[in-house]
Amino acid sequence: MTARPNILLIQADQLSATALKCYGGTVAKTPAIDRLAAEGAVFTQSYCNYPLCAPSRFSMMAGQLASRIGAYDNGAEFPSTIPTFAHYLRATGYRTCLSGKMHFIGADQLHGFDERLTSDIYPGDFVWAADWEEDQHRDTNGPSAVTIAGKCTGSVQIDYDEQVAARAIDWLGARRGDDAPFLLTVSFTHPHDPFVCTEDYWNLYEDVEIPMPVAPLAEDPHSQRMLHQYGMDPAAFTEEDIRTARRGYYGAISYLDAKIADVLAALDKAGLAGNTIIVLTADHGEMLGEHGLWMKKLFFEEALAVPLIFHAPKRFGPARISGLASLVDLLPTLSGLADAPAPVEDLSGIDLTPYILNGSDLPNRPLLAELTCEGTPGPVLMLRRGSMKYIWSAIDPPMLFDLAADPHEMRNLAGSKEHSETQAALEREVMATWNPEPLADDIRLTQVRRRLVHRAHLTVGAKPDWDYRESASPDGRWMRGQTSYNDWAFGSITGLG
Repeated sequence: MTARPNILLIQADQLSATALKCYGGTVAKTPAIDRLAAEGAVFTQSYCNYPLCAPSRFSMMAGQLASRIGAYDNGAEFPSTIPTFAHYLRATGYRTCLSGKMHFIGADQLHGFDERLTSDIYPGDFVWAADWEEDQHRDTNGPSAVTIAGKCTGSVQIDYDEQVAARAIDWLGARRGDDAPFLLTVSFTHPHDPFVCTEDYWNLYEDVEIPMPVAPLAEDPHSQRMLHQYGMDPAAFTEEDIRTARRGYYGAISYLDAKIADVLAALDKAGLAGNTIIVLTADHGEMLGEHGLWMKKLFFEEALAVPLIFHAPKRFGPARISGLASLVDLLPTLSGLADAPAPVEDLSGIDLTPYILNGSDLPNRPLLAELTCEGTPGPVLMLRRGSMKYIWSAIDPPMLFDLAADPHEMRNLAGSKEHSETQAALEREVMATWNPEPLADDIRLTQVRRRLVHRAHLTVGAKPDWDYRESASPDGRWMRGQTSYNDWAFGSITGLG
């Protein structure tokens, strides 16, 4: 057994903490996740810092807010000059390996991992660069998420996660007897839409009452803008549509849980479980019809809250730790758990190790989150202190929610005399944390640059190939811009019924 712990980081895609029993959910059946939570340290108020795939992941790996490293949207380059938790652990002697999705954009497709076991599921170029001038539905997510859902015999998502789990399991088996500590990141694409699952997982919910959304349609400008950007009209969905999509989502979560169980069994079989810290999290959540909204790019709890669980019974006991934690805390925490060198720069997150080891609650600190992607013509910034969540927009009226009194975020308190001092204090803190006008100028410039570069790559000569190739014969099933996203994702579903 090595003196330093191995680390197995398991990441889901679009898994809202609110869906899990360990976070108060009542529907999803997840025995593997439930066991990790029962035996581990659960951060009960844990969040992403950007509710969109690529920026959230870059921010998580760097321990920095996305805006500080230029990770503005799903088509923004992740600079190879930014140290990640994989760099820090690799520099101190860890084997660093990635199986699955990380949505890296740019020529660097490793970012500190010395090995990747799979290709990414999404393209690594600028095809999804945002455009704030665009005022139309983009073919990345849309009403199909609600209308094309349910039981299936297969999908490209299932194919991908089968490969992710199988290659991680093989890699763990090959570690038996190897004394070098490792960081293995296993990153699944489930339960990201399409909300479909095979019959065995669909049938888990046969006798389960699938609840309908609680919160009414959100009428604030940003929410309405996102509905337009997704091409969604909530009135077009029947109750059966919504219930079927929600059941499909829960079935996809149960499928994910089964894949996690397979990886954990392989870890145990290889004799590595006793000296491995398991970390479970997700890149962002899923609205699942609450407030009439679906998917992400919103600051409501369903899109923002993610699980954050640390499990190592031989090192620390079970605990439920309150206080605001977020994905930018992961780099300093993994470095702390691995006894890696101190970060070379100031980070947006903190080392959670003392709180994990002691089972103690976090100190009072702000939660920061941001949106700078398509669907909004300017930065949308969120700062939460305690139960008070404040949302500032470059063009929209502010929003203020008291989550203690209003957990479903149905009463906007911004502008009320009773909460004027709280609102003013939170706005001052937002302005001190971000400098919105220069930030917006930089975002617009990078959008223009990236779209020009992408057009040039498509116009003359061979297009640069930034996608990671796991072998000389790469798998051709993954999204590479060969068709529209919706045609690729929903067209791959077989046996829907």
